[in-house]
Amino acid sequence: MIGKWSATVGRAIRRPSAPMTYTLITLCCLLFVTGPAAGLNPVHGSGDALLAAQRAYFHRWGVVPAELFQGSPRAALTPATALFVHGSWVHLLGNMLFLYVFGAMTEERMGRVQFTLFYVGCGYLALLGYAAANSTSQQSLVGASGAISAVLGAFLYLFPGARVTSLLPFLFFLPLRFPAWIVLPFWVALQWLAARHAATGPGVAYLAHLVGFGLGFVYAWVRFGRTTRVRSAPATAPEGENQP
Repeated sequence: MIGKWSATVGRAIRRPSAPMTYTLITLCCLLFVTGPAAGLNPVHGSGDALLAAQRAYFHRWGVVPAELFQGSPRAALTPATALFVHGSWVHLLGNMLFLYVFGAMTEERMGRVQFTLFYVGCGYLALLGYAAANSTSQQSLVGASGAISAVLGAFLYLFPGARVTSLLPFLFFLPLRFPAWIVLPFWVALQWLAARHAATGPGVAYLAHLVGFGLGFVYAWVRFGRTTRVRSAPATAPEGENQP
């Protein structure tokens, strides 16, 4: 698997102004550490009691495909609430690091309000797409992966020449820098292959990743057009780390 450490366009002269990206990261982290999934809050108990609290929490705030299309107003909101719920530390940290690396530049280009609506809207539709393809599943689906995949799609369109530092396992995890137009399509190909070979039924929501990425790319293409793309000109850039 490929891991992105940083993304830059030209020479990084300052960190982008991205308050909503950092707010989303903070909100997800706070909800996780205070919820039952982190196992840190004594209110949720321990052992079997903690496991029961986790199941109830994911069922309440996550997407249950079998319930989503039954006309319940509560279930219809779950693709939005599920964006802020994560199932484990690895799940949370992986998503937040991707959002940190790619979200700041995307938000600065879109603007705060548009970026927030874009993030929630694409994330909602990505989870909805996964639920529609697994409509009989009773397993709860949580996480911001669909929304963050949309950010990656928009980033690819807006900053195709951005240099992304990546770790390649078949090259002994050496950090190498490639343009976004190479790294992100490679990531999409990995998601597509994983989705094709995934077992039938719920699991890692690779389909939500693909739907989100496609929505993000198309949105940026339609909304901004070719004149706003940045290939190699100096621009703002975040520096961050992500999982391998």
